Amino acid sequence: MEHKMTKIIAGLGFALGLSSVQVQATPIFDSGIPTGWDCTGSCGTAAANGVVSLAPDGGARYGWVSTNNGQSGVALEGVGGAGSAANGSVLRSNLFSASAAEILKFSFNFVTSDGAGYADYAWARLLDGSSNLVALLFTARTAPSGSIVPGFSMPTPTVTLDPTDVPIIAGGPDWSPLGSDSGQCFSGGCGYTGWINTSFALANSGNYQLEFGVTNWSDNSYQTGMAIDGITIGGRVITDPTTVSAPATFALFGLGFAGLMLRRRK
Repeated sequence: MEHKMTKIIAGLGFALGLSSVQVQATPIFDSGIPTGWDCTGSCGTAAANGVVSLAPDGGARYGWVSTNNGQSGVALEGVGGAGSAANGSVLRSNLFSASAAEILKFSFNFVTSDGAGYADYAWARLLDGSSNLVALLFTARTAPSGSIVPGFSMPTPTVTLDPTDVPIIAGGPDWSPLGSDSGQCFSGGCGYTGWINTSFALANSGNYQLEFGVTNWSDNSYQTGMAIDGITIGGRVITDPTTVSAPATFALFGLGFAGLMLRRRK
């Protein structure tokens, strides 16, 4: 009987473990900006809109940041070139836990109505639990030709990009987060990149935050934004480090109950 019960427990553990693998996490932006995320300036979520389709590995909505209605002085330190930052927006995730060598993945789509000498830009950074910089993941910046990642006079990205070359698909981009500048274009460099996939291997275990930002360069005219989606760490959607997923909790409860039954039987 003991041997039979042991087999039952093993089968139960396998079944519960399998169910936890098969349960799909809710796409991160489908219900809006997640609880615990923080926005400075202008952020939101959108379904497929204008030139920005849904992300290949995302949900029914994606997140976005835009310089339209941005906050004065929001910028990335260390950016060179003529001019100065005017305004911008930043979106920061909740804290999430990760282990060394786990792969952080997300997709972005850079969209700009500004060109010529007004080199608006976007970026993504990885921060630790105290909001200190761990890695500048990428930069993207308005340019009339060539790959816009990394942005000129900006640091080289540390993520792996797919595709590795990121040119602008030229034209006045139709995208509602750009506000009244949707469909507009100031000189060469306007357009959008389409969805770019990124991956980054964490060096250390710990708690982290993701930061996504955009900045208007030299003036507040002609807006720029970025769409983000498909954010995972080690293949799972980023969550608060204190949270245990429901499937995992249920599996632990089930195994504990089965163990208790075996003890009573013995």
